[in-house]
Amino acid sequence: MHISVQTEDFDVSTELKRLQAQNSAIGAVVSFVGLVRDLLEQPSLIAMELEHYPGMTDKSLRAIAEEATRRWNLIDSVIIHRVGRLCVMDQIVLVAAASAHRGEAFAACEFMMDYLKTEAPFWKKENSVNGDRWVDARVSDENALAKWRL
Repeated sequence: MHISVQTEDFDVSTELKRLQAQNSAIGAVVSFVGLVRDLLEQPSLIAMELEHYPGMTDKSLRAIAEEATRRWNLIDSVIIHRVGRLCVMDQIVLVAAASAHRGEAFAACEFMMDYLKTEAPFWKKENSVNGDRWVDARVSDENALAKWRL
């Protein structure tokens, strides 16, 4: 399990190769890369600032990955989340799940991303030519999370 909160960018290929090299029983790796996108109609987004609470964030990400491992018997996983000032089309997050079978890897990857979007302590502020605004939680993210609740 690799958990990282960092300002620097990550190389998806390098991270997936590292993940795959951990265990020859891995039969499937599913990954998701989130990007900064411009959802504002006018004016357009300049950048997004992501803040977090060190220690608490790492603990939260680890708990998400551990729960995914428990539910789907993952062999390994990766969660890398960037913080700081990011521009449109910059990578924000990498979530990857490795298991013996693709179904488990797909479900675990989606689970980790859904929990990360709603439960991990990150705060996002959009910087636009019209000023800054904090991003509120989306109802769609909460709805996605609901399907995983036991």
